Amino acid sequence: MILSSRRVLDPSERISEVLFGLIMALTFTGSLSVAEAGRDDVRAMLVGALGCNIAWGIIDGILYVMGSLAEKGRGLLTLLAVRRADGPAARRLIADALPSPVAAVLTPEEIDDLGRRLRGLPEPKGAARLAKHDLLGAVAVFLLVFLTTFPVAMPFLFVERTHTAMRISNAIAIAMLFVAGFTYGRIVGRSPWGFGVSMVALGAALVGLTIALGG
Repeated sequence: MILSSRRVLDPSERISEVLFGLIMALTFTGSLSVAEAGRDDVRAMLVGALGCNIAWGIIDGILYVMGSLAEKGRGLLTLLAVRRADGPAARRLIADALPSPVAAVLTPEEIDDLGRRLRGLPEPKGAARLAKHDLLGAVAVFLLVFLTTFPVAMPFLFVERTHTAMRISNAIAIAMLFVAGFTYGRIVGRSPWGFGVSMVALGAALVGLTIALGG
């Protein structure tokens, strides 16, 4: 259990990456002047939004890999520490590595039994290493950030009038933000509708802040 790495993007991680990519895309579309923008301005905005999300998708993917490796490293160090410790020290190490609700319901004897099982595992060889699903997770992060650009940018490709394209793009962005918040609310066991509305408000605030700071 201690050595297991994260799954390839759990639902909350997927929502986070979609929100991140969406905010990046909205930063570009929101900075476009509807009254003054011509087709060249729209083209430059699309290229900028696409390039930005490609770059941040790559960066976020790299950070995901680094986080996975750090998690594996902590698990390996915890296992080695448990194998060297005994009694209360080992019990404390195991309890700290477990989720709090799980550790709270385990008796000291059950934790000691986990310690004995961990000591019975083969001796770890070498440092922590990345697995295939860690790299797949990085690819998934990149794709989520990158692909989130398209729903928001598509209206500018197919709608001639910039004003109309902006309205359609904003409607799509609001719908995506709401769905992300609704889904997150269900994951954490809170009101999906409340979280959906809150996510729209949060996304709008973050986009406004990013544009105001020159992002």
